[in-house]
Amino acid sequence: MTTGHREVEHEITVSAPASAVYRLIADVANWPRIFPPTIYVDHLEESGNEERIRISATANGEAKTWTSRRALDPQGLRIDFRQEVSAPPVASMGGAWVIEPLDDAESRIRLLHDYQALGDDPGSLTWIDEAVDRNSRSELAALKDNVEFAHAAEDVTFSFTDTVRVDGSPKDLYDFVNDAHLWPERLPHVASVTLAEDTPGLQTLEMETRAKDGSVHTTKSYRVCVEHRKIAYKQTTLPALMKLHTGYWTFEEGPGDGTTASSQHTVVLNTDNIARILGEDATVDDAKAYVQGALSTNSLATLNHAKRYAEGVR
Repeated sequence: MTTGHREVEHEITVSAPASAVYRLIADVANWPRIFPPTIYVDHLEESGNEERIRISATANGEAKTWTSRRALDPQGLRIDFRQEVSAPPVASMGGAWVIEPLDDAESRIRLLHDYQALGDDPGSLTWIDEAVDRNSRSELAALKDNVEFAHAAEDVTFSFTDTVRVDGSPKDLYDFVNDAHLWPERLPHVASVTLAEDTPGLQTLEMETRAKDGSVHTTKSYRVCVEHRKIAYKQTTLPALMKLHTGYWTFEEGPGDGTTASSQHTVVLNTDNIARILGEDATVDDAKAYVQGALSTNSLATLNHAKRYAEGVR
């Protein structure tokens, strides 16, 4: 083994059947909702039990993206993965999820990693060690919570989409949403923006927005921008009524003339704060309506300003 290579293992025990745990890990579409570091996952190829996925996630506070191949073994309750091209300072990264039944209601999750640093650099290896350890612990803890409290969370997790039709091109709509540094000039509800894009297509967005009552709220999001078609995001600094907020903007041509521009949201409510924010008599449904109303107001404002921009570009 070289000085730049490492093999590590993390594990956790969960109060859930092994088959349920396996299904949860196998469905990468849920990862932004389940695992804190994950921003967005996109399926690139699928063939039988082999698949190719593109993952965007944070590591030590930085947004990274990579493509992995996975081999699914539903009978063996194992998923092997290998990054195709790793993000510096990682030279190679692979491993496996192994689910072991302990009894009918409990199982052990083992998360294996093997990796190498570019140039076998000791400093880079330390950086990777810290990122893998932090993300593995975070992923396993989040997975444990998600499996054990899935039924409790069903009533406080919801999704919705706002859509407008535009007589304009997807590229112009995409540009409007992509160029968030211009939002304070373009959007009345945005007070200030700090936008960083050290890697093309991976953005960190910090924003102050004005609510209807005049109050200003600060949020931070990581965004993944996909070729004039989609901008996916995950908020990491959240308002008091939300435990999680992910979403994406999409821009699709047709059918017929024009483009459909949409803003999708997935939210997990923070029920601990409902009474404090909305009053002692407020229900979960009240909180859902309040959060959806606030998010839709801003989404539709942005979509309609984007519509005017795209229809004015000729």
